[in-house]
Amino acid sequence: MIARRASGGGERGTTPGTSILRREVRAPAGVRIRVQVLNATRTRGLARRATFFLRDRGFDVVEVGTTPDSSDAVIVLDRSGHPEWARLVADALGGGRVESRPDSSRYLDVTVLLGASWRPPPKPLYP
Repeated sequence: MIARRASGGGERGTTPGTSILRREVRAPAGVRIRVQVLNATRTRGLARRATFFLRDRGFDVVEVGTTPDSSDAVIVLDRSGHPEWARLVADALGGGRVESRPDSSRYLDVTVLLGASWRPPPKPLYP
């Protein structure tokens, strides 16, 4: 979720009235959401970065890979009939198109196709 501050500002690097406050989206407590992350770009390591990002937020990334199909957008597929879980994953990643493509042959709840529009957050600095 993104909330815009109506007035003020004051955050470093932003102009008054345009600062963006981002609420960290997390997996619900006590719920295991199994996620497959696939890199749909030529950028090496993108799926791995998304995996760390999602795991830090409580999602259970059970498979990471690359798909030969390229995409510009982030596409999040609901595999288990829980579109609200797919929406949570999309929101955690900063947005994306959510589609329902149930597949009972997979041991997954959500598949993420990372497109070129997804930008990983900066890596944390550990002194």
